[in-house]
Amino acid sequence: MAKERAEGLDDVWDDWQDAVTMTPKQLEEWLETDESQSVGDTGGKGESTGHESGRRIVEILRTKKDDLTDDDVAHMKKVVGYVHRHRAQEPKHEDVKTSKWRYSLMNWGNDPLG
Repeated sequence: MAKERAEGLDDVWDDWQDAVTMTPKQLEEWLETDESQSVGDTGGKGESTGHESGRRIVEILRTKKDDLTDDDVAHMKKVVGYVHRHRAQEPKHEDVKTSKWRYSLMNWGNDPLG
């Protein structure tokens, strides 16, 4: 019997592909940098929400589409929403390459310069 596709996967798939522009390897390497760990709200737990999300994104990227769960799809939707909102806040008067704005987006798998 074929496994049922996670609910909402087809609805979010194309947006997810557009939002997450980094490969699992690129994202893993980025998450190891001081720059990655220097941005985001930790909520007092040590690791920022974005950094934690980045680790989850790597897992999702390494999972076959047909093996994604409803929880994965929910996180994919969260990532798409975050990337779209954050991209709209691009700073106008600073070097984007070294901006906290870019670093935060990269924690969520989106390199606006890549």
